[in-house]
Amino acid sequence: MTLQLIAACDKVTQDAPYAYEGQGKKIAIYRVDDEFFATDNVCPHAYALMSDGFVEGETIECPLHGAVFNIRTGKCMGPPAESDLETYPVTVVDNKIFLNL
Repeated sequence: MTLQLIAACDKVTQDAPYAYEGQGKKIAIYRVDDEFFATDNVCPHAYALMSDGFVEGETIECPLHGAVFNIRTGKCMGPPAESDLETYPVTVVDNKIFLNL
């Protein structure tokens, strides 16, 4: 695994996740206050991009069927999804977001 530059920090806002696709993965990057988090960008229930979802505090709601997930942990918090989103550790250096892919 190697650190992969994803985006500048200013590309990710509190209410608009950033979509990244590379290394065979689709990943959503979130900003919660001044922290950054990364999860799979595809809902485990049905194909929908989480980066198109609705952010409320520390949760993201799938835009297709309304499943809710914790941004920090990926934990599924509401149906119809029954499994969690995979999460990825985020490293921030010089206002740039990196993931270990």
